[in-house]
Amino acid sequence: MRRILDALYLFSGVTAALFITAIVAIVFAQVCLNLTDKIYSAIVGSALGLTIPSYSDFTGFFLAAASFLALAYTLRSGGHIRVTLVTGLMPARIQRGFEALALAIGLGMTAYVTFYMLGLVEESIEFGDMTSGMVSIPVWIPQIPVLVGLAILTIALADELVLVFRGKAPTYEGQGENLLSE
Repeated sequence: MRRILDALYLFSGVTAALFITAIVAIVFAQVCLNLTDKIYSAIVGSALGLTIPSYSDFTGFFLAAASFLALAYTLRSGGHIRVTLVTGLMPARIQRGFEALALAIGLGMTAYVTFYMLGLVEESIEFGDMTSGMVSIPVWIPQIPVLVGLAILTIALADELVLVFRGKAPTYEGQGENLLSE
């Protein structure tokens, strides 16, 4: 089970990286088109109007996908910001209790948001919602990666909570296995 979960977190992180790469590619392509347009305009006197239709919409969708898909991987890698000023001064047993409480609250909140995001996706499909850009696509398409990222984060928080209940250190404290080491 551990390997499956770690593979899920790694898949999520790699997918987020691919969305970031897609953002870079789209923005780079648009910059090249803008430069070509400027050069052509300087030579001929009028611009061609080269553009990638709805490129800003797509990069926004890709940014949302990358942000949410990266959450679980970042949690497991210890990349989320945690304030340990107070808990670092506590005895280990009390600190574990606070860790469990924080993870339980985070798990509850994330599960709640995941459940309602699922409802939002279902509603978008039911009503046939479409984006409003030059290239109109069904809204549920960019919502799916957000939902998947939230669901994987929910699983990761539950995974961490189980570790704490078993008396082990959470992986985000840096004492767990590195996801890339396998």
